[in-house]
Amino acid sequence: MHPILFTIGDKITIYGYGLMIALGMITCVVVAYLRAGKRYGTDPDILFNCALIGIVSGMIGAKLTYWIVEFLKDPKGFDFVWQLKNFTAGFVVYGGLILGVLCCWFYVKKIKKKSFLKIFDIAAPSIAIGQGIGRIGCFLAGCCFGKEIPAGHWLSFIGVVFPNEALCEAPAGVLLWPTQLMSVAGDLLLAAFLIWYTDRERFAGEVSVLYIGLYAIGRFLIEFLRGDEVRGFVGFLSTSQFIAVIMLVLAVALWFVFKKIHVEPLRPVGAYVKPDDDDEEEDDEEDEDEDDENTDVPDETSEEKSVKEDDQDKTDGSEDSGEEVIENNEKKD
Repeated sequence: MHPILFTIGDKITIYGYGLMIALGMITCVVVAYLRAGKRYGTDPDILFNCALIGIVSGMIGAKLTYWIVEFLKDPKGFDFVWQLKNFTAGFVVYGGLILGVLCCWFYVKKIKKKSFLKIFDIAAPSIAIGQGIGRIGCFLAGCCFGKEIPAGHWLSFIGVVFPNEALCEAPAGVLLWPTQLMSVAGDLLLAAFLIWYTDRERFAGEVSVLYIGLYAIGRFLIEFLRGDEVRGFVGFLSTSQFIAVIMLVLAVALWFVFKKIHVEPLRPVGAYVKPDDDDEEEDDEEDEDEDDENTDVPDETSEEKSVKEDDQDKTDGSEDSGEEVIENNEKKD
């Protein structure tokens, strides 16, 4: 609809797609950070680091998946050099989610030694919010557009018509299903539901699998209205529908697994209290003082001990001889 929002001078151009993707990422990080630190007593720095890892690895995963799809569609016509020069030309959301989750799992579980299920439960609603904002960018750029709405359809009033612009990918002047805005509404509703349900989950990981499963269902359904053929197909299913089926089956399986192992669920416990470094330093100083006091008193050498023992024996001997003299004098008397 508006691929280019505005320009600054002759060299800086602000694109709608890029701006909304950036706002989505920032909002995702801020919401997760605040919910972790203010409500669930979790170290927000872990969420912040997770977000950075997820963003970088997610972009790589989304791009790699797009390249794989493009290569499978036309192996001979795939131009890798062109793809590198036009790095922002396409992404696959599912690829980003999968690689992002795996990298975050490794960081939380293997490096920080924390419960990944609880961290993901906190982050899941934020991810949905970020996705919703990012889909606004799709609408502005005209990508991920819907099919043409048949004439006289009872829902034709919700259709959108894209203008004839060079950078707009959607066909101009045609009434289309607003699939981008449908995705926005679906993602934000999913986020609201997950935020509400977080305090009511029965075991850790339940919010996470609900996010995966419900998002997969929504994505599977909305793909029937998509009109852009560039996203590729696996048989009669689009690439995203094929992945959605796998993700839904995985979510159901994980739900039973997480229910069986039953890690304690998230509960509001208030703000996170960071350990006081000053107190730790004072304790260390006290320990050092005690060590210094102990080292100030030198240990007795073996020679000093032997001298003391000899003196003690002499004292005991003189006391014994004195007692004998007293006894002899009493006998003489």
